[in-house]
Amino acid sequence: MVPIRTLTLGVAEPHPLSGDVIAKAAGALRRAEAACRDDGREVQTLRLSTRPVFGDMTPTAAYARELQAMLDDVGLVYCSLGPATSGVEIIPDLLIGNDALNCTVRLDGNTGAALPAAEAMLRLADETEEGFGNFRFAALACVPPGGPFFPAAYHEGPANLTVGLQGASVAVRAAECGLDGLAERAAAAITTEATPVVRLVERIASDLGVRFGGIDLSPAPNGPDSIGAAFETVAGAFGAPGTLAAAAALTEALRGTALPTCGYNGLMLPVMEDVVIARRWAEGAIGLHDLLAYSSVCGTGLDTVPLPGDSSPGDLARLLLDVTALAVRLRKPLSARLFPVPGTRAGDRTAFTSPYLTNTTVRW
Repeated sequence: MVPIRTLTLGVAEPHPLSGDVIAKAAGALRRAEAACRDDGREVQTLRLSTRPVFGDMTPTAAYARELQAMLDDVGLVYCSLGPATSGVEIIPDLLIGNDALNCTVRLDGNTGAALPAAEAMLRLADETEEGFGNFRFAALACVPPGGPFFPAAYHEGPANLTVGLQGASVAVRAAECGLDGLAERAAAAITTEATPVVRLVERIASDLGVRFGGIDLSPAPNGPDSIGAAFETVAGAFGAPGTLAAAAALTEALRGTALPTCGYNGLMLPVMEDVVIARRWAEGAIGLHDLLAYSSVCGTGLDTVPLPGDSSPGDLARLLLDVTALAVRLRKPLSARLFPVPGTRAGDRTAFTSPYLTNTTVRW
């Protein structure tokens, strides 16, 4: 069975959150995890999604530390604070030293925040170990609330439970027969794998007394469990002719099921979270413009892209504006999670020690 990448609980209470709210949410997530495991399913992460903190209060580093302590007390290691539209310059103060916290900035209709977002990325690169703080920060455009995947997740409305799968292997199996008919085969395979998960989590949500918010069918990869491998099957190499067509077909499959979906519901192509894509990036077979082109037919934007540490704020800001322009023009959710790698120049090799990232070459 395909692993459950995340069970994400969206809480309705406004910031500042109390210890009781955090404890209750942790208890609900543990019950959901136990029910999934009783069904024989692997659950990789439990995550808490909140209302946008900037909409409820002016957050401070002190509040972030209090929230981190409350999360530590209940053993939760993923909590989203939602997107900011102003005050972006204080986001690093919230994230540095508080490893459970994630935060974003919204750029659609708010393009003036691109430069502060770029400056925040550079500060997170410089002031967190290996620059890994950027794993928990992204710029968003047209991303709706209610998705389960981080760091983009944020919540609005009544409490709900959403789910996301580590589904790259489903796409790989569907691609084995080539590009012709790929969308139909992939849609059928996704429906077969995801339907019992949807029914299970719907039942769990009902037992918890919260809404079921849907499933994000984005086929998340995890290192060697590679979405890039699906492209290699039909195109010979990720980045070769046929890659864009495969991205469009797989996206058509994700959008063509009758399942209750949420979030991106698109194709994830995270450079450093996928061994095949990381290899092709190092070889120069793909670049930023290729990834943007693929995002035009699939999503989810630019993800875990390693850039030189000497990148300027202006360069990063212009790249964020490119992603925003594409999202707004196509009316689709895209995000940018960029990794300016401290101490590196174009052509250098990354040296991340995180098990979540595959090392590759930094470049523009």
